[in-house]
Order: sequence, then C-alpha cells, then structure tokens
Amino acid sequence: MTSAAAVVPPSPLPEDRRVLLTRLVEGLDGNSLWWLSGFAAGLAQGHPPPSLAVIPGGQPVPQPAQSRLTVIYGSQTGNARRAAEQLVAEVEAAGLPVQLVRADAYPTRELANERLLYIVISTQGEGDPPDDAIGLVEFITGKRAPRLPELKYAVLGLGDSSYAQFCGIARTLDTRLAELGATRLQPAGEADLDIDTVAAPWRVQALRDARTHISEAASPAPSNVTPLRHASVYSAQHPFNAELLSRQLISGRDFKGPAYAHHGAADKRVHHLELSLEGSGLHYEPGDALGIVHRNPPALVEAVLDATGLDGATAVAHDGHRRPLSQWLAEHRELTRISRPLLAAVAERSAHPELARLLDPAQKNELAAVFEDHQLIDVLRRWPAEWSAEALLATVRPAAPRLYSIASSRKRVGEEVHLTVDELRYDAHGSAHQGAASSFLAALAEGAPLPVYIEANERFRVPADASRDIIMIGPGTGVAPFRGFVQERAETGAAGRNWLFFGARHFNTDFLYQTEWQDALRRKELHRLDLAFSRDQADKIYVQQRLRTRGRDLYDWLQNGAHLYVCGAIGMGKDVHAALLDVVREHGGLDEDGAREYLTQLHTEGRYGRDVY
Repeated sequence: MTSAAAVVPPSPLPEDRRVLLTRLVEGLDGNSLWWLSGFAAGLAQGHPPPSLAVIPGGQPVPQPAQSRLTVIYGSQTGNARRAAEQLVAEVEAAGLPVQLVRADAYPTRELANERLLYIVISTQGEGDPPDDAIGLVEFITGKRAPRLPELKYAVLGLGDSSYAQFCGIARTLDTRLAELGATRLQPAGEADLDIDTVAAPWRVQALRDARTHISEAASPAPSNVTPLRHASVYSAQHPFNAELLSRQLISGRDFKGPAYAHHGAADKRVHHLELSLEGSGLHYEPGDALGIVHRNPPALVEAVLDATGLDGATAVAHDGHRRPLSQWLAEHRELTRISRPLLAAVAERSAHPELARLLDPAQKNELAAVFEDHQLIDVLRRWPAEWSAEALLATVRPAAPRLYSIASSRKRVGEEVHLTVDELRYDAHGSAHQGAASSFLAALAEGAPLPVYIEANERFRVPADASRDIIMIGPGTGVAPFRGFVQERAETGAAGRNWLFFGARHFNTDFLYQTEWQDALRRKELHRLDLAFSRDQADKIYVQQRLRTRGRDLYDWLQNGAHLYVCGAIGMGKDVHAALLDVVREHGGLDEDGAREYLTQLHTEGRYGRDVY
C-alpha cells in the first residue's frame, strides 16, 4: 500500500514575516511549539494575548503579576537551575502560584509589573554572569531599567570562594534592585560549592516571605508550571554505573611539556573514553555534559592523613552517616580544591600570622596565588595545626562531581557516551599533584563501572535550523563537544557548513582527533579547519590570532546567520571574545560599544554559545 505525500499549502505570510517567524521558533522544544500553536489559535479566534513570561519547556502562568511569585534563574553549569527548581517545587507544594523562567527567556518589559521576584544566579570566573543571564544583567544594571518601588525581591547567589569576585553578580543585582527602589526581603544568599549550607535556610525564609506577600495580594491558587525538562532518575546523588568500554591515549605518548595549569613540570596526557549507557534510559544532546562522581587518589588520601596525624580507620559520624575517615576523604570530601572558608578555618586553628595576613582583603593578589597552586595537602603542610577527625570533616567542603563536555552524538554512537579527558599531573613547589577526577578516570580498567549522570546545557546546541552554518572554537580538550556537533550534523544531513578552529601546543603530540577531522574534511562533514599550534615556531600562535586572520570570512558567516560556539578555559574564552570584538569592529565598521552590542545580540538570539570553565 502506498501513501500520497502530504501537500503543504503555500504560506500566506509575507516573506519578511515568514523569516521572522522562522527565527522566533528556532530552538524551541515540542512543548513550547505546541503552546505557541495554541496561542496563535487563540489569537485567530479573537482572544487577546495575556501578559506572560515564556517558560522554556513549560506552560506560562496566566495569573497577573501581583498575584504570583516569579523566579528567574541564570545558570552556567546547572547548579543555579537546580536550586531554582527546588525553590519552585517547595513554593508549589505550599499551594502558591509561581512561574520559573530562565533569564534569557524573561521579557524585561515585565520587570516593571512584578511585585514578588526571586533571582537565583551563579557567578562565573572573575565576576562574570552566566551566558544565559548576560542580557538580563545588562538591562537591570543599565540606564533603561525602570523604577521598582512596588517590587519585593530576594537574590540567591552561587559561586566559588576561591575566586576574588565570589558571588559578584548576585551582589551586583541585589544592590541594583535596591537602588531602583525595590524592597529587599532578606540579605542576598552567597552559596559556595557546598550549596545547600546557604541555600537551604535562604529557601526557608523565601517560602515564608512568599506566603506572606502573595496572600496579601490575592488568594493562593495552585500553580500549573510544568518542569523545564524531564527529570532523569539519575543525578549526582543517585548516579548510573556506566561501564567503561574503552580508553585510548590520544595525545603524544611520553610527552613532557612545559607548565600546564600550575607552576611546575606537567605530564600532559589526553584520553578518549567510551562508556556504555545501555539500560540507563539516559539521553543527551551534543553540547550536554557528563557528570562524573569520582574517588580521590589513594595517595592523596594517605597524604592528608599523614599531614593531620589522623587514623583513616577511625569511624566518624557526620551528616547523619558513620564511615571510616579514609572513606570520608576518598569519596565525600574535596581534596584538590580549596576555598576561602577553608583557609579561614585553618588560620583560626593554626593561629599562623602569615595565613591571617593573606586573608586580609588588601592581599587579594597573594591569596589568588595560593588558590592557584595549593591543594588541601599544601595548606595542611604549610600551616600545620591540631586536628580531630570531626573538625577536619567539618572544615573540608563536600566533594563536588566533575562535569565533562560530551564528545559524541547518540545518533552516531547509539547507547554510548564519549569523553575527552585531560589527565592533569603537575608539580607545584615540590608537591606532586594530580587532578582528582582525571586521575580517577585515567586509572579505570576497561569493564569497570563509572558513576555518571547527564547535565543538560540547553544553550549549547546545534541550530534547530539545519541550514545554518556553525563556527566552532575549541582549543585543547575544548574541542570535545564539537566532535559531537559534527557527528550530529552529519547524521541528520544538515545543509549548513561546519568550520572548526582548533589550537594546542604541538602538532605532533597534541592534535586531538587528527585523523577524524581529516576524514570529516574529505567526507564534507567538516568544511573548514583552521589550526594554531603555539609551540611549533618561535612566535607563539593561538586560536584568537587565527580568528583575526580569518576575520573577513568569519564576519561574513555571522552576517549570513551562522551560529558561533566557544568551549574551553575561562581565560581562553576571554581572549577569544576580545578577538571577536576586534573582528566585528574591523569588518563591521563598528566602534567599541557597537561591537559589544553586536556580540550581545548574538547571545540574545542564541547564536553565540559558550561552554567555559
């Protein structure tokens, strides 16, 4: 039996409106498209549109602003999103109307109408907003922000106290909203990597305030907000044990390079890992990350025990659990990253004047150097003190999973997930260091189970319009997600072109996935490849220089609708952004402000995605 092809009627829209509509729906998921179809049908039947904020993946809430709570989140790695979702779940459970909105989906014109607003936002690197909140932060801190005398608000910030501008964006928004006349309901929460220590009491007060102020304005009504995405049964707290199928060294064997991340000799080894997700039900898209729940290296655990004079076999009760101290340190404590609260606790316990001096705000540069090249073991050895097992566990923050950009497309690899892992080894001031998670992964035997979960990154996706070109900038292991992008675009038959900028130290030892990229060029899955190997000639060459050299073509691609992606270290991301500003200024004929606005508009349109860490 044969079926006739569906006949698509010609569009009644003028060409300019059809183009605008295509751009409007680009990137929307199924739930959003179904809602949009109903919205349009309502307009066709003469029903006026309500004043709404669009909620990615969920239903808009039709209550007027004064009768419900709005929660806006800005998140780079997913922590702020999860914190906001938890808050909303508690508000919904209390029977209060609430809407949850990602920062880049929030119509800023609605801000003047809000009466109760909570913002949950992370701070990136040295005081930068997450990519999805750039536009919102610029609006609130800019000249166009409205006066807000009727608004009541609270801000929860997430950050890392090893950075000087800890929760800087949250502080900025908290101060600015007060300047605009809004009423602060509670002091801004400033959560370190052990988020719930601050977030949990902040939520308690936030819920109490919501009950008070919503009931003043209107009778409580149940909310019909649906989740932003389907929650997986697996998470950092309940990971899936994925089997390691294979591990391959893809950088030069036995290469001894210059200093890598710290001030010492580094042994740079990059591994390609392939894991099975069979039976998990886990799904990912290129651009997502894989969360790894790792164990600390045994040698590092022994070193901490030796430095503190404690017995690893001692059973310790903490946080409602009783475990041997060695197990606490191996599986549940952060031994390679230090924080300001940790240093403050060590300073108090050791009574060492040097450490107390370093914690003085005037010494921020010296303190930054400590954060850069000290692990916990260095702190314990440099400023010795008397420790009990209970005091050590209370001082050292809980272990945080590591996120790795996924380097594959399910459309090509099936029920597998691939990673590109830089095994970090270095020597800082005579102390042999290892990257905890990367060393754990590099030591796994094939067939071993690895606890994992998926961390979605909705803003780092291939274009929904497969005819769009893409430009990918990924030095070193930052190239990982672009392997997945190219696979995805090839498997779906995307018509758009793919252009990759890759950089590393040496062609012979560091050209990651070299044969794959060459094969992709031959198959026309990759259309352009620009390389920068910084140490293969007297003058160092980096990807940002290649961007400037190819500036004319780069700008033309952007003008013709290309999407731009950057992945890698925060410092590299800043250098690449500066190079892009130069390209836009030179080839777009714009001044500095105009170039910044151009890139900000790309962010707003979802055409400039960054995955920086």
